[in-house]
Amino acid sequence: MSGHRRVWAWAVAVWAALVVVAGVLTLWLQDSAEPPGPYGWEETSPTPALPEGWYSLCPSPTADPGAGPTVVACAFISG
Repeated sequence: MSGHRRVWAWAVAVWAALVVVAGVLTLWLQDSAEPPGPYGWEETSPTPALPEGWYSLCPSPTADPGAGPTVVACAFISG
């Protein structure tokens, strides 16, 4: 093997090693940057129960005949 080929072989080997190290570092840093996942199950009911008297807690829509459709949203926080 000539000296010129030996230099190219070393250059390719160093380049391949750098690519592998950069790939491993990328995967390692990417995994450490992500937030931890959930560790347990949360029990939820399929349909939460509305508080007693919810209809009196929501505002009544006042329709203006020329304004178009009226939309009212009402939210509750269960505690």
